[in-house]
Amino acid sequence: MNATAAELTEPTHRRGGGRLGRKALRSAPVASFPTLVRQIPVYEIVPDEAVELIHQESLKILEEVGCEFRDDEAIELWKAAGADVTETRVRIDRALLMELVSKVPPEFTLNARNPERTVRVGGKNSIFVPMYGAPYVRDLDNKRRYGSLADLNNFHKLAYMAPALHSSSSIICEPMEIPVPKRHLHIIHSALKHSDKPFMGIVTSKERAEDTMAMAGIVFGEEFVRDNPVLVAITNCNSPLVWDATMLDAMRVYARHNQPLILAPFALCGASTSASAVGAVAQVNAEALAGVAFTQLIRPGSPQIYGQFMVTVDMKTGAPMGGTPEAAQMMYLMGALARKYKLPWRTSGFHVGSKLNDAQAGYEANMLMHAAILAGANYIWHSAGWLEAGLTCGYSKFATDCEQLVGWYKYAGGVSFHDFKEAMAAIREVGPQGHFLGTQHTLEHFERAFFMPSIMDFNSYEQWNAEGAKDHDTRGREKARNMLADYEEPKLDEGVAEGLKDLIARREEKLPDSVS
Repeated sequence: MNATAAELTEPTHRRGGGRLGRKALRSAPVASFPTLVRQIPVYEIVPDEAVELIHQESLKILEEVGCEFRDDEAIELWKAAGADVTETRVRIDRALLMELVSKVPPEFTLNARNPERTVRVGGKNSIFVPMYGAPYVRDLDNKRRYGSLADLNNFHKLAYMAPALHSSSSIICEPMEIPVPKRHLHIIHSALKHSDKPFMGIVTSKERAEDTMAMAGIVFGEEFVRDNPVLVAITNCNSPLVWDATMLDAMRVYARHNQPLILAPFALCGASTSASAVGAVAQVNAEALAGVAFTQLIRPGSPQIYGQFMVTVDMKTGAPMGGTPEAAQMMYLMGALARKYKLPWRTSGFHVGSKLNDAQAGYEANMLMHAAILAGANYIWHSAGWLEAGLTCGYSKFATDCEQLVGWYKYAGGVSFHDFKEAMAAIREVGPQGHFLGTQHTLEHFERAFFMPSIMDFNSYEQWNAEGAKDHDTRGREKARNMLADYEEPKLDEGVAEGLKDLIARREEKLPDSVS
């Protein structure tokens, strides 16, 4: 077998390839799949000339229209770099812009408190990350209500137990009973306590970002987090063309610590962009590049993630829509641009508008995840739990999304030829009119030969009916409930756990119970 074919014998992983990789793919839920290294080609939806056209128009936007940076320190940094600054409007020459963007490394390591959960971001590497920011949950009794700290704890537990999730995110749902000024402390504590995977930082104020880094320092060591990525934080440009002080404050905290930021415009296409898919991409690309460039004024060479969140607006009602064909097409365009700039990039996988874990949710999710995978996304966010345009995180949706991610992981890992000779030998062993169920090849390979979901039902109608005629949503809630019953906490070192509790107590004494 030649070298190229040998590479196809197993999905290739940065860690855990060969026998260990196969073991991980069939392990108990607390096992974590290694970084997904895609073994299928990216899909180019338009020719290179079209990508270049969008690129050039984005440069013109930043040179001629400019972007608002509403923060005094940011303005001084841009002035010192040689940008054209008028009050808070920054016009960035293309040479300066691309020089700064080129400083971002094309790949980086994202460290977990358990080194076995450490992953790579960028290049052919992809990771799946659960949702973020839902004020509501659809609970285990299928009731929609405000989220609580107990719910957040549960979702972090589920993220830890899901093998194809590579991160625990952070604000999967808002713990609404905790005062806003103190909420971030409990969110980060939950992510660090209930999972040992990478997590996400808080960006709603400079102080909250600093608290996040202080907590990370207790877990990983202060010296380590000064230079080594242990979290990812999201910063959103306010489309059109505004980076506000809150986001810029968070950028400074994290970039100075060498922690990667997602520089992601939040675009409602048709409302905060023009009613044009390619027009929206040109604008969002300009906004994202301006953010990426700014991080390099803070710390040159710091790892960053080029990002986008682009959904179309229902032109009848103004409501955001999830899994539309235009949203998928825009992902392909952003992926092509990210490759042009050699930047790691983020998109969203399973973000849907459906209120329930129903057929609409499935259609929307498939439209977007297929595009995310084929567009070559590196950080695939909102990959578990998302309902109702992000307002709700559903237990059933979370569990069923996690199961589907196993399938997507296998799909993107490419076709394996590792047992091809044995499969051919089995044909000769069985011959005409036989069956393969008892062959040695089947006995050795049945566990990993095909995707074997546990929530999806493929039984006969009679068996399905005898077992309660449960729909997919019901089975998803049962799966989530069973996973939580099986959860075992990945214990923190006792000194680390006490250090986190002490920091939270000290900070809570100083923080108010309400926002002034």
